[in-house]
Amino acid sequence: MHVPSDRSLNDLTLELIDMLASPDPEQRDGIAFPLLATWIHSGEYDALLRGFGNGVVTGLTNGLGRSGDLSVLRRSYTALVLTEIVTRDNEMHLLPAATVMGWGDQATSWLIREKDLRGWIPDVGWAHAVANGADLLGALARSPHFDKLELTVLLDVIADRLLAPTDYVLYHGEDDRLAYAAMAVLHRDAVTPNVVEPWIARLGAGTRRPRTRGKTSGEWPTPAAHNTSSFLRALHLQLALGVKGRPGVAGDEALFAAPSPHRADLLLAAIEQIRGESPWLFTTPKSRRPVPSQH
Repeated sequence: MHVPSDRSLNDLTLELIDMLASPDPEQRDGIAFPLLATWIHSGEYDALLRGFGNGVVTGLTNGLGRSGDLSVLRRSYTALVLTEIVTRDNEMHLLPAATVMGWGDQATSWLIREKDLRGWIPDVGWAHAVANGADLLGALARSPHFDKLELTVLLDVIADRLLAPTDYVLYHGEDDRLAYAAMAVLHRDAVTPNVVEPWIARLGAGTRRPRTRGKTSGEWPTPAAHNTSSFLRALHLQLALGVKGRPGVAGDEALFAAPSPHRADLLLAAIEQIRGESPWLFTTPKSRRPVPSQH
């Protein structure tokens, strides 16, 4: 759908951005986001993409720190729109590196600090902050402005998000979406195994029940430990089966054309952590692989 001739793009954009926070899922998912995404990818915002993105990204702090209310809708759907903006820049190269990196800083800060991890809200529909945040990380991972340092930060943000204490168990596909974002980083082949394997080991440590001296540590796994375990299994499966690019995303066919570099070593690293979570269940290998130290 093209921009109606009887309305200005600016006025329509402001109206649609407001609708991203609507409790009506038809307004959010049926009208606001699809229209914004369509106009982004048809080039309607190309000449003002920087200013548009700078305006959109402020929605990530809307009510940040609150949980259980509807302020999460604006934050989560802001991440979705920003994903499309970054994806457009990945294809057309319209923005300076500093702009995209600045959005990346704001996005990662939001995702780590987000308290409302509900996937689905009855009578309201999808909130899905973690899943939508994962998609944004995946778009940033594809950015030509992101290299080894920035990509390493994205992996650390995934770990920080999973390991942070929470009351929410993620069960609406967030594990797959986060793992897919990590796969985008790995397929860039800029972060070496001596960084990735300790990252996997850090996640694995978060799935182990703490040792206590004669005291019960309470219910186990905690939501964070469960979420981390689910992520490791999703990552293992995606490494084992391979993943494909998003339809219509420029460069994805080439990015995911071959298996992830260092796939065999990373598979073994993931398997070791999954095995270590439930040593009573899985057979033990004859020799353990040392985890490489970071340099």
